[in-house]
Amino acid sequence: MRVRSFSHVGITVRDFNESVRFYWEVFGCPLVGVSTADPRRVRAFFGVDVPEASCKIGWIRIPGGGVIEIFEFTPQQPFTEATWNRPGVTHFSLRVSNIRRWYDYLRAKGVTVLEEPQRSPNGGQEFFFIKDCNGILIEIMDLRGMHYVLQYLGPLGGFLARNGWVRDYSGYYQPKQ
Repeated sequence: MRVRSFSHVGITVRDFNESVRFYWEVFGCPLVGVSTADPRRVRAFFGVDVPEASCKIGWIRIPGGGVIEIFEFTPQQPFTEATWNRPGVTHFSLRVSNIRRWYDYLRAKGVTVLEEPQRSPNGGQEFFFIKDCNGILIEIMDLRGMHYVLQYLGPLGGFLARNGWVRDYSGYYQPKQ
């Protein structure tokens, strides 16, 4: 059994409208759906156990097929920074072209940019990190020439990997006994 592709990432936001505006106006990613969770589900599934608990949910479409699913809860817990050495999600990444232009563009838009673009230690890719309007860490990644390799040879690479034609990385983990 194999998965078909990446579907979405879910993030909890402070302000639904501000978050939609950020992703739509900064990245051109539109809101494509909105829903309100039933209060019983908010209490039972999401564990917000207060009588007036509510949750507004939105889906923001990323070019290429991915989605950012946003959740605005009432009541809200205080924001907690992701900690790199603590298990859990630390960030998500958006792929771009022309990293320097994106760096300048995001700074001009007033987005919190954490560093200058830098080259990945394992290849020609370049990246830098920003924070969205909620303080969530986003990696801005330019694959450079690898974009074309993945676009045109990605399916072939998957086939070759499944059939043992590329380096075997299975020694990097210990299967269950």
